[in-house]
Amino acid sequence: MSVNPKELLHIATEAAADRKAMNVVALDLTGISLVADYFVICHGNSDTQVQAIATEVRKRVQDAGSHIRGIEGMDSARWVLMDLGDVIVHIFHRDEREYYNIERVWSDAKVVETV
Repeated sequence: MSVNPKELLHIATEAAADRKAMNVVALDLTGISLVADYFVICHGNSDTQVQAIATEVRKRVQDAGSHIRGIEGMDSARWVLMDLGDVIVHIFHRDEREYYNIERVWSDAKVVETV
C-alpha cells in the first residue's frame, strides 16, 4: 500500500502532536527542493520526549503501510531526523531547534496547516 505525501504529512504531524511535540510546523518544499515535498519540524523539552515523538511517528507511519527510509539521532535525542521519502521529519530538543533554526533556512517554503 502506498501512502501519498499529504497523507504521510498528516500522519507525522498528528503523531507528533499526540506526543505533545511543541511548535509543530510543516513546510511545503515542492518547487523549492528535490530533497522532499514536505518538512515537519517540531521539538520536545527532554531527550525522553524527543524519543517518544520519534517512536510514535515511526509506529504510525509503519501502521499506515509506509516504509521509513532512515532514522538518525535516536541515541542522542538532540536532533532526530526521519526520512519518510516525500516527507522529512525533524524532531529537535528545544535548545538545538533554537540554535539551528532551520525554519529560517527554508524561509521560501510555504507553511502548511496540518493539525
